[in-house]
Amino acid sequence: MDRVQTGIKGLDEMLSGGFLPQTANLVEGAPGTGKSTLGMQFIYNGITQFDEPGLIITFEEFPQQYYHDAAEFGWDFGKLEKEGQLKVIMTSPEVTRLDVESVGGMIETAAAEMGARRVLVDSITQFERLTQDPVELRSLEYGFINGLKREGLTSLLTRESAALLGEAPERDSSIAFVVDSYLLLRYVEIESTIRKAVLVLKTRGSDHAKDIRQFEITDQGIEVRSKFEGREGIMSGNPRRMADSFVEAFVKR
Repeated sequence: MDRVQTGIKGLDEMLSGGFLPQTANLVEGAPGTGKSTLGMQFIYNGITQFDEPGLIITFEEFPQQYYHDAAEFGWDFGKLEKEGQLKVIMTSPEVTRLDVESVGGMIETAAAEMGARRVLVDSITQFERLTQDPVELRSLEYGFINGLKREGLTSLLTRESAALLGEAPERDSSIAFVVDSYLLLRYVEIESTIRKAVLVLKTRGSDHAKDIRQFEITDQGIEVRSKFEGREGIMSGNPRRMADSFVEAFVKR
């Protein structure tokens, strides 16, 4: 089956080649773990490597912030917008909800005009302010995601996690059942040094890597490195060295 490659070193391998077309893919992590960077890289690589125009729908940041952040990695979002290959839309969950439910809405129009194939939604967490009812929230998220799929878009949705290290507090996780794949980004403490870890929790209709891997944010974006070696309890935030194992916690390829 054809794949929508992220173009991110090491990540496509974890996803058995990339995301499936026209799916919704969740990336969850604490502030600073790299969710937005991963999303922007997904959009940028789609345009520059795979000729797939993209949209960014943001509920939190002005478009100028994305131009600035992207420029740190050498990605010229302003140029791509002028060329009609990218559009950054700042809106609200309330407006976006109505937009995807209507014919000829802003997202539908922009996607059609550009021939968009990818979309970053940063972040889906903002939908939680629309209702306190978990059943209604799940219905809203489901309707929104299906609206993006109807436009033929492969979406990457970011979601905030309250956990900096260790397990996250209990919260409704209905979005996990709605999306097609679920990636978790986490901080990990190894011998008084903070590292970053990525885990693919699920991919619907496809196999995926089951191990937990180190990743770094370089001056060219995110790079996924090798899996953790000789440790257990990685996602607890405080991994323990496995008995009789003296290998390094991270092994670079």
